[in-house]
Amino acid sequence: MSTRTGSTRTSLGSLLDSVPPVWMVLVGIVSVQTGAGVAKNLFDALPPAAVVWLRLLTSAVLLMLVVRPVLSARSRGDWMVVIGYGVALAAMNFFIYQAFARIPLGIAVTIEYLGPLLIAILGSRRRVDLVWAGLAGLGVASLGVEFRALDPVGVLFAVLAGAAWAGYILLSAATSQRFQGTSGLAIASMVGVVVLAPAGIAEGGAALLDWRLLLFGLAVGVLSSVIPYTLELHALRRMPPRVFGILMSLQPAAAALVGVVLLGEMLTVWQWLAVACVIAASAGSTRTSAR
Repeated sequence: MSTRTGSTRTSLGSLLDSVPPVWMVLVGIVSVQTGAGVAKNLFDALPPAAVVWLRLLTSAVLLMLVVRPVLSARSRGDWMVVIGYGVALAAMNFFIYQAFARIPLGIAVTIEYLGPLLIAILGSRRRVDLVWAGLAGLGVASLGVEFRALDPVGVLFAVLAGAAWAGYILLSAATSQRFQGTSGLAIASMVGVVVLAPAGIAEGGAALLDWRLLLFGLAVGVLSSVIPYTLELHALRRMPPRVFGILMSLQPAAAALVGVVLLGEMLTVWQWLAVACVIAASAGSTRTSAR
């Protein structure tokens, strides 16, 4: 059994190694945002909290089965860090799904992306980063032109998601220093499942017993977590982190396009300008980063 599993993993690894890493990252980006589009289509039958809980449950179970992290011989500090990481992961997903339910997908991801962008800019002391901060500010100003057309509660949730994403990045770095590979992520995912279980189960109720909705929830988990994690990890082994960061800056554009194609969410010229500004600021900050 173990031999067959090992050969399967080797075959999968060989197949992925034959794919250019840039394409793996791009497919991962499209997969994440497609998962978000599928999730938003579920909101009429299943509340956002229940959908995000199913997503985290799917990815957590698969990660635990594949990674099998060692839980023994961990210090109190290790547990504090990984639990904080899991809480940040849960908050980031909960807030952005609440935003998806209220404002267009592309706008929600654009606002959310300001969180990691702010971390990158604040972590630098170079004057050129003032240019990227100015571009990001122009993007926010572009959204402000039509702020009344957006649900303020949805905008607030997107801002909270960005703040949680910033915390997620900082805690991810701390976790990687204490846990090997993706074992920290697997444990944090289980923490996120436990944290969101009360809200997810309470809001989902009897609908969580519908096998059709469970299948859609499974699809969201695979599209939004399993496929991107797998492709990104393989891509990072074969490309510089800086290039990876620049490609990841395309997330807002991918979200906006998925919103148009899957959800019919047409953006205005000002909103597209906001998306373009945030992408340019993020890519520029990554490109000129000293680290």
